[in-house]
Amino acid sequence: MGTNDRQMSVEVNVASTEYGGICFRFFDCPGSVELSQETYNLLVGVDAAIVVCEPNIERAFTLAPLFQFLDDWEIPHVLFLNKMERAQNDLKTILNTLQAVSTRPLVMHQYPIGQGETIQGFIDLVTEQAFHYHAGAPADPIPLPEELKDAEHAAREEMLETLADFDDQLLEELLEEIEPSQDEIIKDLKMELGADLIVPVLIGMADRDYGVRPLLDALVREAPEPQVTAERRGMDQDDDKPLAQVLKTYFTQQGGKISLVRLWQGTIKDGDLLNGVRIGGLYSLFGSQQNTLTTASAGDIVALGRMDGVYTGQTLSREMGITEDLPMADKLEPVYALAIAPEKRSDEVKISGALGKLMEEDPSISWEQHGDTHEVILWGQGEVHLRISLDKLRRKHHLAMGTHLPHVPYKETIAQPTSSIHGRYKRQSGGHGQFGDVYLDIQPLPRGSGFDFKDTIVGGVVPKQYIPGVETGVREYLSHGPLGFPVVDVAVTLTDGSYHSVDSSEQAFKQAARIAMQEGMQKCQPKLLEPILTVTISVPNDYTSNALRLISTRRGQILGYDFKPNWKGWDEVSAYMPQAEIHDLIVELRSLTMGVGSFRWHYDHLQEVPDKLVDKVIAQAQNEE
Repeated sequence: MGTNDRQMSVEVNVASTEYGGICFRFFDCPGSVELSQETYNLLVGVDAAIVVCEPNIERAFTLAPLFQFLDDWEIPHVLFLNKMERAQNDLKTILNTLQAVSTRPLVMHQYPIGQGETIQGFIDLVTEQAFHYHAGAPADPIPLPEELKDAEHAAREEMLETLADFDDQLLEELLEEIEPSQDEIIKDLKMELGADLIVPVLIGMADRDYGVRPLLDALVREAPEPQVTAERRGMDQDDDKPLAQVLKTYFTQQGGKISLVRLWQGTIKDGDLLNGVRIGGLYSLFGSQQNTLTTASAGDIVALGRMDGVYTGQTLSREMGITEDLPMADKLEPVYALAIAPEKRSDEVKISGALGKLMEEDPSISWEQHGDTHEVILWGQGEVHLRISLDKLRRKHHLAMGTHLPHVPYKETIAQPTSSIHGRYKRQSGGHGQFGDVYLDIQPLPRGSGFDFKDTIVGGVVPKQYIPGVETGVREYLSHGPLGFPVVDVAVTLTDGSYHSVDSSEQAFKQAARIAMQEGMQKCQPKLLEPILTVTISVPNDYTSNALRLISTRRGQILGYDFKPNWKGWDEVSAYMPQAEIHDLIVELRSLTMGVGSFRWHYDHLQEVPDKLVDKVIAQAQNEE
């Protein structure tokens, strides 16, 4: 269901195969940090994950966010070291580096024969059988190389000792120097992997088909069965009460909706009602192909057709009484935005519906129509993420969108009060004229107070029916103040005025108020304000100094930093930062941290723009009008 146009997975791709008498369903998940939501949502529903990485110790820490997610959810996972011909270090050094970012002990399952470009095969540490790689064919068993016997023995002892940390019987055998049987070792590997106590490590070169079959063999022997996963998630395994969870939502180019679900318990068939919605097709997926099924059983991950109203993360059952969904991966907070507009004006009516479907497919996408700038703003996880999303709008919804960086919602306020500002509006053009006459006091308010209007009129010098017109005129002027931005934290008082019994009207007093405000605000020393955000940046502690410098170069005020809770080797830095400085913060942050730095933010307060930047901001806003 995905695409690899960019030489990477941008959506979950599904493949099924039978191996060793077991039907496996494999899900190729995006590896890009910008597409993590897709990966995390799918991982919630799998029995085990295979983490594929290269043996590059300099990039080992980039696995930390994924390892952390797997550990938090207690998802069993295997580490497959791919492209071993590129290894510049021995396996022990590589594993020690990777162990620093994993809270679960890494257990070496295989020992390489050769290193880097000279790698020829591997030794299975369970069976102590050596194998020689052959392109396009299963590895051949060979005698254990004499020169590797000591290294293999040491690696095997380390594997057994790690397994014994979670098995007292195995520990006793090792202490008594009793050799455990292969079946016992496999049983321990299976139990400890299924309980997410260890991370088995296997090696290979997938593009040459080296190590793939041994990986599948290990999964056949050691991966947890679906019922183990269901029990770990607290399911009852009641065959009469089907329970499913939506892991992913797709919309086809023809507009059809497909919901990818994990069936946690029970069985379902095409046409069943789940949450009051009738299943309009039951399928297994293989790439872009849909193979029709009649039934699905607990443990299956299948596609349901035409489940209108059903959303990603939702729990489905035949019973209508379920009020709480099963736990699902948290929605990632947005860190990058673009303002969007259709290239064809006639497409404006299609935007809301298309963006709604886009959010159904990808919960880490969000959008808003900004109240101040009136722009439609698309939020996501980075440049690539939003580019992919805009491409979906074009391909699936025939919406070509133009983009630009969102405008910063600047405000303005005043520094000084002024009083008795006179505004008179008088027009005479035959018949009834127009007359309104007001005196206004204007005062600054504490930051965050907003706007306040009152009148102190006595004696009816301005009749009550015209006072709302005065307030309307004041508000209209404040929506676009003397610097060109909405005015905040201002109090305006109507103190005096006069009227004409024939020519006065609410409209005339509105115009008089605007005239008074236009004159008075210039005397109040207008000040430009910018939104300040509280930003919390998360980085590996080797990159904390980079984060501190980044904040300083973007006019930020560092509030402090500390260890990131439950993240070994990571720091969190908190700061105040102007919103104008964070539009591409995630891009630079990732470039400084090999792609793994992240941040979250929320609006905090308004603050005066530095004098040296005021003219630039005003000029830019005027040019864009």
